[in-house]
Amino acid sequence: MAVTWFNDFYKVIADSPLSHWLEVLPQQLATWQKEQLHGDFNKWVKLLGKLPNTSPSQIDIQSQVKIGLPEDIDDYTQKHITGLLKQFGPWRKGPFDIHGIHIDTEWRSDWKWDRVLPHIQSLKNRRVLDVGCGSGYHMWRMLGEGADLVVGADPSQLFLMQFQIVKHFNPQPNIHLLPIGVEQLPTLKAFDTVFSMGVLYHRKSPIDFLTQLKNQLRKDGELILETLVVEGDEQQVLVPVDRYAQMRNVWYIPSTAALKLWMARVGFKDIKVVDLAPTSLEEQRATKWMEGQSLVDFLDPNDISKTVEGYPAPLRAVITARC
Repeated sequence: MAVTWFNDFYKVIADSPLSHWLEVLPQQLATWQKEQLHGDFNKWVKLLGKLPNTSPSQIDIQSQVKIGLPEDIDDYTQKHITGLLKQFGPWRKGPFDIHGIHIDTEWRSDWKWDRVLPHIQSLKNRRVLDVGCGSGYHMWRMLGEGADLVVGADPSQLFLMQFQIVKHFNPQPNIHLLPIGVEQLPTLKAFDTVFSMGVLYHRKSPIDFLTQLKNQLRKDGELILETLVVEGDEQQVLVPVDRYAQMRNVWYIPSTAALKLWMARVGFKDIKVVDLAPTSLEEQRATKWMEGQSLVDFLDPNDISKTVEGYPAPLRAVITARC
């Protein structure tokens, strides 16, 4: 089944400025399929095949990601779908509403989108790439803004399956998630807009990462970068000793001034910090769809302005720039 997903994408880009991606992508994805490490993947594919086909009477991906109404299906079908979706947890990025089934994800990704959207160029008729796209929530919102093609890149097998669930109920031909990391992206220089939200601090080499993002943009294309930051001047960068908010894979958290300097050194221009917001306990929390630990468990219980390790609590910035 996964082969079919990718074949559809190959057809979409065959006659586009992305066509030279076909020189490497099919082999990368063929290798990915042969080297599945997650023991649940084959089970997930079978479960995905059990999802019923429905006919959504309404679809809204502009103001939210809502596909279908409860009355489009009977109670048995709704319970059947709910039971299947629960087996694809934890659901971290969303929320999604499918025929009245509200997938209340750990993150209110819609709040992040509301902070980002007022500050970016129109996505209408644009070719868009979302690097580190998670389960694809923001990709659907990008499509809702009129993007001509939305491509996501994220190596997580679970996120791929969650994306394919939503696409099962809303089978749009111009939105695709590829299970690859940014380091596997060739220099494409073909996207009008590139998003990277919540990825930079996970990269061991942030300068290389910024360069990889720049390599995907056409001339004068726009980058939207959202990431953790700290307060300080151009030289202020937090490098956690071990963990940050219980995350092991956090390497560099710069100030916005330092980040702007990094981006300028890489060659970006018109760099603007357009939003700065602390992460609240309402924006990231445990739910029935993600029952593990969440932000409240990662902050100092006596002082939520600090993480349990004593670092500044999560502060997130949105930066826009042109190539």
